[in-house]
Amino acid sequence: MKKWKHRLHEIIYEADTPAGKLFDVFLLITILLSVVFVALESVAAVDAQYHDYLDLAEWIITLLFTIEYFLRIISVTKPLNYIFSFYGIIDLLSTLPKYLSLFFMGSHNLVALKALRLLRVFRILKLTQYISESNTLLKALKSSRRKIAVFVFSVFVLCIIFGTLMYLVEDESSGFTSIPRSIYWCIVTLTTVGYGDIAPQSPLGQLLASFIMIMGYGIIAVPTGIVTAEMTKKKETDTNTQACPHCMTTSHKEGAIYCHHCSKPLNDVNE
Repeated sequence: MKKWKHRLHEIIYEADTPAGKLFDVFLLITILLSVVFVALESVAAVDAQYHDYLDLAEWIITLLFTIEYFLRIISVTKPLNYIFSFYGIIDLLSTLPKYLSLFFMGSHNLVALKALRLLRVFRILKLTQYISESNTLLKALKSSRRKIAVFVFSVFVLCIIFGTLMYLVEDESSGFTSIPRSIYWCIVTLTTVGYGDIAPQSPLGQLLASFIMIMGYGIIAVPTGIVTAEMTKKKETDTNTQACPHCMTTSHKEGAIYCHHCSKPLNDVNE
């Protein structure tokens, strides 16, 4: 039984073996097909003509995801670690909508049914666990969260100040009818979005708007630099796809015998 679980774990959680690579490729194709089917189902003409086929394909994919979900639970030493992990929750959300749709059959539940159908598009998040660089990005974002939080707070303070100034400078006829609306304009301008629904008319207001626009270009580059610096520091080399069967931790060094998180053996079949 231990050898069987170990073999199953190698196939599902690792991509270093031919069987593991084949499993990952099959799952990637299934995920992409599922997202395509969800998109096609939203096209009224296509859904009207091929609804039965799309529904059958969706049930087949749902059953495959269900089998995959339970196999992942079976192949790990501590199933709860997987169930309550980020990818475990994503896998569950990828499976539930089709089953839940069986309980929303009435016309009064059409809104809930549509929401459940659209929820299936989040299966695309299952792809993140097969992109190795996504782990590096997540670690960089986690490490720089405090710097980014301080930066965002500082930008919000600037938007309040400049929005209030613009409210004092401009007339209500220009669209600056309140401080919150002026802050909204400042945020749109500072982020270089520029919807154009509100625009300053006075020379002083246009001068202030020009300064905010120029400042916006510099502000946009700051979070990118913060995350890039953290990614450079967190860049790991010589890692493999080995996932610990005990705590689900990944990114172990090549040839590692023990998990760097829980210190338990990575490949001890007889444990």
